[in-house]
Formats: sequence, C-alpha cells, structure tokens
Amino acid sequence: MRATGVVVEYNPFHNGHYYHLQESKNVTQADCIIAVMSGNFLQRGEPALLSKWKRTKMALLGGADLVIELPYAYATSHAPRFAFGSIYLLQAAGADSFCFGSESGDVTVFNETHELVSSQDHVYQAYISEFISQGFSYPAAAAKAYEQLNMPLTLDLSKPNNILGFEYIRASRELGSVIKPLTIKRKNADYHDVVLGKGDIASATAIREAVFSHDIEKAINYMPSFTFDILKEEKEDKGALMNWERFYPLLRYQLLSSSPSELNRFYEVEEGLENRMIEAMKDSDSFHSFMIRLKTKRYTWTRLQRACLHVLNKVSKEDMHRILESPPAYLRVLGMTETGREYLSSVKKSLELPLVTTVSKHDFEGLKMEAKTSLVYAQGASLSRLEAEKEEYNTPPVMVK
Repeated sequence: MRATGVVVEYNPFHNGHYYHLQESKNVTQADCIIAVMSGNFLQRGEPALLSKWKRTKMALLGGADLVIELPYAYATSHAPRFAFGSIYLLQAAGADSFCFGSESGDVTVFNETHELVSSQDHVYQAYISEFISQGFSYPAAAAKAYEQLNMPLTLDLSKPNNILGFEYIRASRELGSVIKPLTIKRKNADYHDVVLGKGDIASATAIREAVFSHDIEKAINYMPSFTFDILKEEKEDKGALMNWERFYPLLRYQLLSSSPSELNRFYEVEEGLENRMIEAMKDSDSFHSFMIRLKTKRYTWTRLQRACLHVLNKVSKEDMHRILESPPAYLRVLGMTETGREYLSSVKKSLELPLVTTVSKHDFEGLKMEAKTSLVYAQGASLSRLEAEKEEYNTPPVMVK
C-alpha cells in the first residue's frame, strides 16, 4: 500500500484541513494517509481546544487513515525540532511521501532554497540567532537571515507555513530520507487571519476567535459538520473549550510556589525570564493580562507561551534534553480507519520503531512525559486523577469505519 504523510494539529479540524487531506491523497495517489499529530499541547505554546482523542476522531472522519502522536518534547519545540520529530516519525511509519500546506505551493522552490541555504548553513544559523536575540520571531529572523546571504530570493520565508515547509525539507535531507516531499498551496485564508471572511475556508485562528466569542454558530460554514458537532458537544459537556485561561490558576500557583532558581530549571526559562514571570503574575488576574505584562521585544508571544507550558507541566531542561538528544523511539497510534489497520498489518514487520497502542505496556521516557503532561491537561478539563490516568494509560486507539 502506498502511504503519504501529513503533519497536523487540527485545533480544530476545518475545511482547509479537509481540502489539504483530499488534495494530498489525489496528488500522491496514496492508499493511506498517515497523520503525525501533536498531543494535548501545541507548537505555539497552547493547550489544544480538545483532547488528542477528540482531535484524532476529527482527523479520521476528515480523511486521515492512521494518526500517530508527535511526542510533547517535539510538539512544543521550535520549528526545526518540531519538523525533525514529525518527519522522523513519518519515515519510521513507512510513508512514501509527505505533503505540507504552504503559501508558495511549489515544492521545487523549497528544494532550490534548501540547496542555496545549506551551502552557507553555519552563516545562516548565526544570522537567525542574531535576529532572534534582537526580538524577531523565528519566521521573521529566518527571512532576514536569508536576505543577509545575498542570494536570489525564491521563497518568502516570512510566511509561517513556508518556513515550516522549509524545515520539513531540511529535516528530510538531514535524515537522508527517501520520502518524497510535496506541497499544496493554501486556499483563501492567511495563517494569521483573525476574521472569518468570505467563502468556506478560514484560518484556525479565525475559527478559534469565533468559537471563543460564545457564538460557535458563526464558524459553522468553515468546518465539516462532525467538527461542529464535536465542538458543540464538548462545550455543552465541559462548559467551555480548553484554552490558557482554564490553566492560568495552575500556572499562577506554580509561579507563586517556586523560587527564581526553581523556575530557571524549566525548559526555555532563561536569561532572567523567571524574574519577569514572577513580577508579571503579581498584578495579572488573567493569562492574557499576564502575557501582556510579560511580553518584550526580545521574546515572541509564542516563545513565551511555550516557556509557560513547560512551567505549567514542570518540564525541566534536563528532562527535555534527555529526550531530545535522540530521535523519537516509538510510534504511538492514536487512531485508525479500516484502511489504516490494513496498512499497519502490511508494514508491521518492517517498521523501524515499535508500535504503541497501550501506554501502560511500555516504559519509554517520551511516554512518561506524555503521561505527566496529559495529567496536567486533564486538570483543565476538571477530570479526576483516576479518570485522567485511565484515559491516558488505557484508552485504545480511536477506530472509525
């Protein structure tokens, strides 16, 4: 069976995602779509609106056949590490190709840009570090670094999906992967759009804005009916969808009960950020007001949110470095269709990594971190510790026929 891979978060799954999955399948003529999906916490340093299990169901209903979890350590890292973990898992799962959405839509341009940049990679990385230290976001720093190389500009690296696509190509080359890269041009909505606009495709950012405006019906035309139903059911059941505000009391407790030296142990808390966090928290009665006080030119909003995630989850630099020093060690299956099950049966004996369907039967470091962070996520959903442990350790893969 021919398989193509996609890297996703689906926060939430919308019509643009459906378009990407269908086009990926058409372009590659794949029999099976493998989705590597972030768990309960995301790359922008946010808790997912819905649990990984609900989002897995959306993915399968929307056209994915097999959903593999991207471990927390990679899912909440900066773009290069996020991309490396994702492509490594797709390669280990036996994908023949991977297909990403981009503002460019031309994979040749990505390959050409990689060839140009790789010839001066040490200079390029030095420029990126310099611009990030000046307060530019990673995409902006990458674009400015590219300009400094004085090369013919063929790819706009200020666009978030372009820069992530560039990192996918880089990761694939670093791994010596034979997986063929392809890209689909994004339709209609820009990544950062905050309004729904015309047509039936909007950015996930705009959809989340509508969902949290307490009028979920505003977004109904921009998502499949199953997404709308799952969101509405979750909102009625839990009272609200997950966001940072639900976790702010927990974060505030961590900040109140920790000394600066204790906070400095956590991943991405450095250069005095621990002191700013403590000061910003004192007069902030919401996560948003806390972030407004915490934000400086030096750090992007996303970078600060990721640091907050690691404080919230008590993820130390030592723990993160220990996991990230080696590639992912397992393939955790979150869900599958009948096609996905058939695919796994056909490749099971040749897979490069062990399959994990029940966490309680394995002892990988990455799974221990996943269990720990999932227990924290469950607190935002008001689940008891027993309910949370049962969900994380004993939930079987989601099956959709």
